[in-house]
Parts: sequence; C-alpha cells; structure tokens
Amino acid sequence: MRIAVISDIHANLVALERVLKAMDALGTEALWCLGDVVGYGPQPQACVDLLRERADVCLAGNHDLAVVGAIPLDRFNPVARTAALWQREHLTAEGMAWLASLTPKAQISGITLAHGSPRHPDWEYVDSHEAALANFDAFDTPLCLIGHSHLALGWRMSVTSNNIVVEEVMELPGLPVPLNVEDKWLLNPGSVGQPRDHDPRASFAVLDTKAWRWTWHRVEYDIQAVEEEIIAAGLPEVLGRRLYLGW
Repeated sequence: MRIAVISDIHANLVALERVLKAMDALGTEALWCLGDVVGYGPQPQACVDLLRERADVCLAGNHDLAVVGAIPLDRFNPVARTAALWQREHLTAEGMAWLASLTPKAQISGITLAHGSPRHPDWEYVDSHEAALANFDAFDTPLCLIGHSHLALGWRMSVTSNNIVVEEVMELPGLPVPLNVEDKWLLNPGSVGQPRDHDPRASFAVLDTKAWRWTWHRVEYDIQAVEEEIIAAGLPEVLGRRLYLGW
C-alpha cells in the first residue's frame, strides 16, 4: 500500500488542498495525518472538514489539544495562544468534538505513529541526534512516524558488532529511501502548512509498505493568498510573513 503521510497543517487550507492534489497524482491509496490540523492558520474548520473526509488515520497534535482545552494555553507563546483562542470561536461544535476525539499516539499495521515523539507524544520535539537516540527505546515496531518539529528529516538505528549506531536521514525530495528491515526508523514527513526547515514549500511523504520505502515530496502553494487570509482574519501578521521564509 502507498500511504500519504502528512502532519502540521495548522489550518492552512491552501497548502492542504495542494498537497492532497499532489498525493492523488502520485496514486496514493491511504492518508495518515500525524496531528496539528489546527493552530496558527486562518481556515481551521475547512481543514477539519477536509481531514474528516479524507484521512484514514488522524492523530491529535498539541495545538489541536490546546484548541479543545486539553492542554493549558499558558504552555504556548503569545502568538500561538492568540490563534488558538481565535480558532475556538471559528470551529463548530462538531469540529471541536472531532478534534477532542483524537489521540496523539497510535499503532497501525505494525507501525507506531506519534505527533511529537513516541515517549512524549503530545509535546516532545525530535529534532536532534540526542532526542532521536532517547526515543528508539520508546517503540517496539520497526518504524515510528512523527510530526511536531515541522522538519522533514529522520533517523535510522542499526546494530552492528554489538554497537548501536544512529544516523540522520536527510530529505531528498522525490528520491526513495529504502527502509532496511533490520534497522529501526524514526521518520518525519515535515509540515504541510508551516515548514520550519527554510524551505517554504509544503512537505509530505509517501510510505510504500510493499516495497518498504519512504519518499519525501515538496509542493509549492500560494503563500500570498494565505497571508491575505491571515490578515483578513485579524490574526497576528507574523503568521503570514513566516511562511515565505519556511520558518
């Protein structure tokens, strides 16, 4: 099966629609979302509606949990708090209930899914060698898919001659990464709606469970249109400006 894996949409409908179009063109057969459907952006309800329709699996991210009141807002910076409060007023009761029904960690078809990390799924950032190394013992499947950091990257853990080696796997869009079944993997598809790796293009990945390989993809979208929506909504303007920088 070819599974499209997305994360961190952050209410960016323009980017989400562009990613869905790209994954359909690639012939993917399922869609897994690793959380943060909402937070920051100007179209929370539309993104919820679209993910409810399209996603086969969807996790809760920390911003989803904040919007529904499951995580205190004082854990977030002022811009994120402002957006969360605004989104509470622009989500239907049904949309809020759906977000509240999601969990930040799951295991599907022998694959671990976590929004943040397998050991702290609602919050921890896996964005360094040290964080990755500390998390390999927190899952017992060959593969764990994570989001939250907005970074398209991954790590491979191999055991050779009784030595544990953890290597970073860098994103090369369009180039498949063979997933050696003797190793363990932590992989992040990057962010659809707010990339933070200095590449403003929306990021997603495709997991081929038959060939057992992973491929990152990038697509351009109309950032100016999203910025204009953010300004029209009265959200902090920095949320639009940062999209151009991929940060």
